[in-house]
Amino acid sequence: MKRIMITASVIGAMLPNLIAQQTSEETTKNLGQDVLAQSDDKVEDGWKKGGTFAVNIGQMALSNWQGGGQTSVSGNSLLSVFANYKKGKKAWDSSLDMAYGLIKQGNGPWIKSDDRIELNSKYGQQFKKNKKMYYGGILNFRSQFAPGFAETTNTSVISRIMSPGYLTGALGIDYKPNKSLSIFLAPFSYRGTFVLDETLNAIGAFGVDTNSTLRNELGGLFMAKYQKDVMKNINLKTQLTLFSNYMESPQNIDVLWDVLISMKINKYISTTISTTLIYDHDILLPLTATDENGNQISFSGRRVQFKEVLNIGFNYKF
Repeated sequence: MKRIMITASVIGAMLPNLIAQQTSEETTKNLGQDVLAQSDDKVEDGWKKGGTFAVNIGQMALSNWQGGGQTSVSGNSLLSVFANYKKGKKAWDSSLDMAYGLIKQGNGPWIKSDDRIELNSKYGQQFKKNKKMYYGGILNFRSQFAPGFAETTNTSVISRIMSPGYLTGALGIDYKPNKSLSIFLAPFSYRGTFVLDETLNAIGAFGVDTNSTLRNELGGLFMAKYQKDVMKNINLKTQLTLFSNYMESPQNIDVLWDVLISMKINKYISTTISTTLIYDHDILLPLTATDENGNQISFSGRRVQFKEVLNIGFNYKF
């Protein structure tokens, strides 16, 4: 929980600087022409669409290598797209993020290294007296493509598609100080956790009741999203989501923080760095420890989950 508080503090410290940076920017014409200031919060009506697609393959071969190690092959793919629409006082923002990766070491099996599906859609109506604030709703869905396993033996399944699956809906206020930053606050929201796999819901995985396929939660939602070309050929996309369940232990804040950095080397070659930080009080992870006699014991506990993926390969931004 201490790490979560530190993370939230860093985000809180960064947001004012991002807002100040955006609102202070201006665009000028070429020398010899009149200089025109242009506010960064001005967004033209119509559709704005784009995204990033990346495929990366890694390989290492060893033969009679004195230093030891294993031959390995890995592959990762990433698709991140968005479609934003604005007409008058209405705004509709949608995004889809999908990722999948595999790795094989030596003669071992192929192991999943990355797996993600996330869909976000947000609709808002602009306030009459404040053009930077909207009232509206948001819909979020998260799950994965393939089964996940606890060990490399591929025998102990700990997750599948829609096990878990998360569906979140909320009505609230969306603050858009500029076209790069959005802060959404909903004092009342719904989150459903689905566990459709019979083996997993039989043990009450991911916080659902035993032999139940759905866990319902009502609470408060905070979501901050920022996306911008921070430097030439470098794009930053980050989203922080906080959720408090009013029905059970509201002081335990669930955290989901995603960061994606795309760095373009040339037209088709680039580097992507993605990180995901998760803390969910309802998820118990398998852990091991050593007792006073030197024996290993297994138990379940709550931990901050963190994932980092670095890829260098084919990348197409559109």
